[in-house]
Amino acid sequence: MKQGAMLILVATALAACGQRSPLALKPGQQLPPAPYGRADKPSTTELLTASPVAIPLRSVELRTRSEEREDDPFDLPPPEAPQPQ
Repeated sequence: MKQGAMLILVATALAACGQRSPLALKPGQQLPPAPYGRADKPSTTELLTASPVAIPLRSVELRTRSEEREDDPFDLPPPEAPQPQ
């Protein structure tokens, strides 16, 4: 019974740590400067939104089944270590 109560207590304490609140700057901090060629600074939501270049969408599956690999001419064995004399 004590273990069950302790488990509930720990779970409640951990759940309280996961509060969600919007991100904000600490006092005295500023947003980064505007990128080159842009007159205004980006907002916090613009900075937190990933661009399509950062997360590209996959529209086509490149490989649909297992295929034999071609021989790689650059797949060379490691160089041999010099033998002590």
